[in-house]
Amino acid sequence: MASLIIKNGIVYDPANGIDGEKKDIFVKDGKIVENVDEKKAEIIDANNKVVMPGGVDSHSHIAGAKVNTGRIMRPEDSRRYAVGKGKITRSGTGDTVPTVDLTGYQYAQMGYTTVMEAAMPPLEAIHTHEEMMHIPIIDKGAYTVMGNNWFIMDYLRDGEIEKAAGYAAWLLRTVKGYGIKIVNPAGVEAWGWGKNVSSLDESIDNFDVSSREIIKGLAEVNELLELPMSIHLHANNLGRPGNYGVTVDSLKIPKGIKKKNPQREQTIYLAHALFNAYGGTSWRDFESGTKSITDYTNANSHVVIDLGAVPFGSATSMTGDGPAQFNLHKLTGMKWSGKDIELETGSGIVPFDYLPRNPAHSVLWAIGLELALFIDNPWQVIMTTDHPNGGPFTKYPKIIAWLMSSKAREDTFEKVHAWATERSRIAETDRELSLYEIAIITRATTSKTIGLGDRKGHLGIGADADISIYDINPAELNTDDYGEIEKKFSRAVYTIKDGEVVVRDGEIVKIPEGRTFWVNASVDEDLEKEILKDVKDSFRYYTVNFENYGVPMDYLPRSEEIVV
Repeated sequence: MASLIIKNGIVYDPANGIDGEKKDIFVKDGKIVENVDEKKAEIIDANNKVVMPGGVDSHSHIAGAKVNTGRIMRPEDSRRYAVGKGKITRSGTGDTVPTVDLTGYQYAQMGYTTVMEAAMPPLEAIHTHEEMMHIPIIDKGAYTVMGNNWFIMDYLRDGEIEKAAGYAAWLLRTVKGYGIKIVNPAGVEAWGWGKNVSSLDESIDNFDVSSREIIKGLAEVNELLELPMSIHLHANNLGRPGNYGVTVDSLKIPKGIKKKNPQREQTIYLAHALFNAYGGTSWRDFESGTKSITDYTNANSHVVIDLGAVPFGSATSMTGDGPAQFNLHKLTGMKWSGKDIELETGSGIVPFDYLPRNPAHSVLWAIGLELALFIDNPWQVIMTTDHPNGGPFTKYPKIIAWLMSSKAREDTFEKVHAWATERSRIAETDRELSLYEIAIITRATTSKTIGLGDRKGHLGIGADADISIYDINPAELNTDDYGEIEKKFSRAVYTIKDGEVVVRDGEIVKIPEGRTFWVNASVDEDLEKEILKDVKDSFRYYTVNFENYGVPMDYLPRSEEIVV
């Protein structure tokens, strides 16, 4: 592999404290190195251009049965956006749920190089890995859904934390998962009986366990196993007015649990916080409920959130939270797909359009930006749209423009419903995030939060040579010209993956195969034998044989095993 030198770039590398410093970056054998022989290296002149680590997205729905069902049930989404075959690229379709090839291309064109699938049901793990295998260029991993798993709930009810940890370790290893995902704990299982939960302390039928017990138990399991990422929580009551209270109470649950993995700060990662930051008591008095969440986050370092921001326009709402999706279907009258995934979780899909003149949608837009602008420490914030729930990831540049430009927000006030300013705090701040802070919430926080901070999201010696270069001159940056900000972040001048140029002037020029990260967590051998006996005894409830459960290594052609 050829050496590479990026010369004269304006570097933003928050993990190493570099804030707009002109310097050279040296690359050899896919890694950032101290120096290379200039005579043998490819030279990229980045003079007056912004250089950042490759973007890292820690919460995106890009692969699996749920995503594929979203494609199938939305032919209009494919008709809306289609791209023909290029010299080296495949054709693709999909505005909010792009096909697998298009997903990899579009992320790379924006300068992103690592993306994590946000929810993988174990029973559907093979499907998820098969799709991830075919997403080109970017590195990937998938969080394993455990919050309504029958085995987990049984062990937690009986206070058998070590057994729960042993099962979680076996499950991660078996399905090649990356971390523990919790979706509407207890509520999704209750939905299998036509019910839900509305508070943290309701015990559900058949298992006699509550949401609080599940969150606390899995947080303890997570630290017992020293997993690279904390629990990834999709909190209860998603999408309901007044849900901010249960969200804050959920964030408090792991506070006293000792963190054991030194690479991360948090013990809880709140997913798509926007959808759990609703105020009011109904849609009539609906308002932003962000203040309690941002105040709590500002006062507590064990919390990291991602936004789930809404950029307006078409979206596809998809989540493992079956009852929330059914409620959305009833609210909107849009078509709906629901599924119960045996012994493990559920899901739902509803097409959606966020309209600027809709009162509630305008408040949602404000909520997503408030969460970023009112949390003081950007190291506790990750920029997402909860793709494709708030909107497609291709609209990240629009979110960046709103966060960097108070003028962009002011001009948007003229286009949205008055509720946006009357029922939120968005007009109370003129804060504008800097390029350094954008690099934090799209690269540095993200990689550190998911436990890949030693190799992703920074440009220090030994890091993976994943680099993005944008045609932005910080000395001439005018935040009032927010359209230019959006345009520049939409297409990287260069995206470099593992030391190779994959995007040049916004076009795909090389299509390497990305890695799949997964966690190999081990526990006591005798304990695992005891757990497997429980599992095999209960497999009579599954429609697959135990021997066919799990993911063979054939589905990970470029496997990246993380041993803990």
